[in-house]
Amino acid sequence: MSEEKEKVVIETETVLTALENEDFDGFRSLFLEQHPYDQAKMFVKLEQEERSRVYQYLSPEEMAALFENIEDEEYNYEMYLSEMDPRFASQMLEHMYADDAVDVLNELNKDQVASYLTIMDDEAAKEIRELLHYEEFTAGSIMTTEFIAIQANQTVKSAMHILKHEAPDAETIYYLYVIDEDKHLAGVISLRDLIVSDDDVMIGEIMSERVFSVSVGEDQEEVARKMRDYNFLALPVVDFQNHLLGIITVDDIVDVIDEEASDDYSKLAGVSDVDSIDRGPLSAAKKRLPWLVILLFLGMLTANLIGQFEETLDKVAILAVFIPLIAGMAGNTGTQALAVAVRRIAMGDEEEGNFKIIAREAGTGLINGAVCGILVTGVVYFWKHDLYLGLLVGLSILATLTVATIAGAFVPLIMHRLKVDPAVASGPFITTINDIISILIYFGMATMFMQYLI
Repeated sequence: MSEEKEKVVIETETVLTALENEDFDGFRSLFLEQHPYDQAKMFVKLEQEERSRVYQYLSPEEMAALFENIEDEEYNYEMYLSEMDPRFASQMLEHMYADDAVDVLNELNKDQVASYLTIMDDEAAKEIRELLHYEEFTAGSIMTTEFIAIQANQTVKSAMHILKHEAPDAETIYYLYVIDEDKHLAGVISLRDLIVSDDDVMIGEIMSERVFSVSVGEDQEEVARKMRDYNFLALPVVDFQNHLLGIITVDDIVDVIDEEASDDYSKLAGVSDVDSIDRGPLSAAKKRLPWLVILLFLGMLTANLIGQFEETLDKVAILAVFIPLIAGMAGNTGTQALAVAVRRIAMGDEEEGNFKIIAREAGTGLINGAVCGILVTGVVYFWKHDLYLGLLVGLSILATLTVATIAGAFVPLIMHRLKVDPAVASGPFITTINDIISILIYFGMATMFMQYLI
């Protein structure tokens, strides 16, 4: 264990000891020294009785900082809030950044949300209600309304006064957005430019009118892509009339990237949520069973297909030995091509046309198939002393690897064109489809080679 990790473990044990001993001052002193992220990691591991003490020992504002950093895969927000006094919970939500509070409330049912909003301060409740109306996974659902806006006809001195006054409640101050009298987004100015400018200079003279913004209904994955490409710390969110509604900060985008990556990986793996921690085998089985049932029936289709060539197998039983090899190679190369294609789509790399992508993957499959085919031909010849059998297996490998690679790249591209998430063309699904293709190719060629094999 590294020195840093050992230090964290000792600090955690010290905090927990103070909590168990009901040492109010000791717990607060030790716990509040920790970063809110570390506080959250400790909190989610506590038992209910221990959490109840935490609610008594911390203020709503201190609890809000902790709650904003909870990364519990099970998202037990409902359980945590139900353990708190309703007024304490509503005050905690008030002190959270609006977008983080909305993330928490989205995990609750409508009655619970209405209850907390009723108790909450009117201004905070109004702000949160506005964000709750936006569709999930859009720019509107992850934006915050806690930003600083100034006008072009102000001086730098006036803008600095606004900045000092509003900075404590703003989520970020590195960008200040310039609006006109009708709240249209007109420009942006960085904190650096504001600081180095003379007090009597007008904001309109130093602001940048070239502002990158996103629509309130834009998909969060597209927003993340823009922020990554342009290395922004924040992006303004506007409506169809270019009114400034809010901003999206880089910390929210990091969460989005993590969510989208987990979602894509879950679909590629054929599970509902690879990030969730299942408390028991039953809940884990319920999430994985649907895909397995689908793949079971697809596997039965493959078995039925092999049954159609029963006569061929009766004549040359040795052909059955190479079925796992052919099918396995097809599945592996198809999954490789699938991963490359899905990654390219996810990264938004559309400069290269679909035809070029498929042509390149076909070339890759052909080269891999040729090399593997030559190798397996030699191995089978020296193993079974049968050149025709070696040629059959080698040519089957060549054909299946080429076709499987094309299929692995083609399927996600078509699904993307049809506006369907390409990640649902998951590894297990592509593998099963390629099993069927490889069996058809293998036994088709075996039928052609039959006179040389008997």
